[in-house]
Amino acid sequence: MQPAESTPPVHVHAAARNPGIDLLRGLAIVLVVFNHIGLRIPLKKTALADVLPTWLLSRLNYNGYEAVFVFFVISGFLIAGNALRRWGSLGQIDMRAFYARRFARIMPCLLALVGVLSVLHLLGVQDYTITRAGQSLPRAIVAALGLHLNWYEGQTGYLPGNWDVLWSLSIEEVFYLAFPVVCLLTRRRRVLVPMLALLALSMPWTHAALSGNEIWQEKAYLPGMSAIAIGVLGALLASRWQAPPRTLTLLAWLGPIGLVAVMLDGAVLWHLLHDGYLLVLTLSTLCLVLVSQQRQSHGAGRPVRGLGWLRSWGRLSYEIYLSHMFVVFAVVRLFRLSGADQRLGFLWYLLALPLCWLLGAAVERWLSTPCERWLRHRLAKSGYIDTTAFNAAGESGATP
Repeated sequence: MQPAESTPPVHVHAAARNPGIDLLRGLAIVLVVFNHIGLRIPLKKTALADVLPTWLLSRLNYNGYEAVFVFFVISGFLIAGNALRRWGSLGQIDMRAFYARRFARIMPCLLALVGVLSVLHLLGVQDYTITRAGQSLPRAIVAALGLHLNWYEGQTGYLPGNWDVLWSLSIEEVFYLAFPVVCLLTRRRRVLVPMLALLALSMPWTHAALSGNEIWQEKAYLPGMSAIAIGVLGALLASRWQAPPRTLTLLAWLGPIGLVAVMLDGAVLWHLLHDGYLLVLTLSTLCLVLVSQQRQSHGAGRPVRGLGWLRSWGRLSYEIYLSHMFVVFAVVRLFRLSGADQRLGFLWYLLALPLCWLLGAAVERWLSTPCERWLRHRLAKSGYIDTTAFNAAGESGATP
C-alpha cells in the first residue's frame, strides 16, 4: 500500500446534504427530546397507555442515550468523509484548517449557551442553579469549555439539565482534537484502520468496565469515541468501495432491523449481549449511513415524501440539542403550575416539540450560521481555511 502522502489532495466542494442521513439524525434528536420530556412527564402515565402498550411508550421515552450514539457514528462518518474530500487522504489532513473549521462550527453556540446558563445561575433561576455539594459555577464553566464536563459529572454528580447535555460534546471534541494528530502520525491506512478498529471493538468492554459509577459509565470518553471511530471507518470504506446492489439491499435491511431491535426491545438484546448491544446499535447506524451515502452517490438519494419535517430536525440537530432543555424546563414547569391532568400529559409534547424546533431554527438563523460565516471569513483571511462549500454537508454531525 502506498503511503497516504502520495495521494494527491482533492480540492472539491463538500458534498450536498444527504437526505437519508438528515432523516436519521432527525429521528435521533427527536428521541433525545422525548427522553428529556419523558423523564418529567412519562408517556406511560398518560391516556396513551389506554391504547398503546406501556413498553412501547417507555421505549419512546428512554432511548435518548442510544440516540446520542447514533449521532456519534454520523459525526465520525461525515467529518472523516469531508476530510477525505478536501485533502484526498487522512494522512494529508491540514491540522490548522481542521481545527479552525471545528472551532467556527462549535464555539459560537457553546459560548452562548455557557454564557446564558451562567447568568441564569447567578440570578438564581430554578432549574438552572447549580446547588449540588462539590459543584460550582466556575468549575462547571471550566468543565464545559475544557471539554471534560462528562468527567466532572462522573466525579461530582449530575449538573442541571442544560449543562448536562454538554457531556457528549466533550467526548466528540476531545476525539477531534486528537484525530488530525493521529492521522498525520500514522499516515498509512494500514496503520490507522487497525487502530480505529481496535477502538471500535473495545466499546462493550470499556462500557462494562465502568459499571461501578452509573454516570461515568454512561458518559465516559472511550465508549463514545468507539462509536465515532466506527463512523470514521465507514467513511474510509465508502471512499474506496462501491457496494453491489445486493449488498446495498442487505445493508438496507440490516440497519433498520438492528436499530428497531435496540430501540424497541433493548432489554432482550441486553440479556443476550449485555454491553455488546451498543455495537449492534452503532453498526446498524453505520449500515443506514452507508446505504444513504451510496444511494446519493448513484443519484438515487431522493428524499422520502412527507418526512421533510424530520429532515429539518436533522439539519438543526446541533442547535436543537444545545437549546431544547430551555423549552423542556419551561413546558414542564407550566404543566405542573397549571395542575393539568397527568393523563393529558402527552398533549404537552405537542407543545414542546414545535417550540424546540422553532428555538433551534432561531439559534441557527441568528447565531450559529452568521457567527460561523464570520469566523470562517476571518480565518480565511488569516490563511487558515478556504470558504468554499460552507457547511454544505452539515459537518456538526452529532453533537449531535
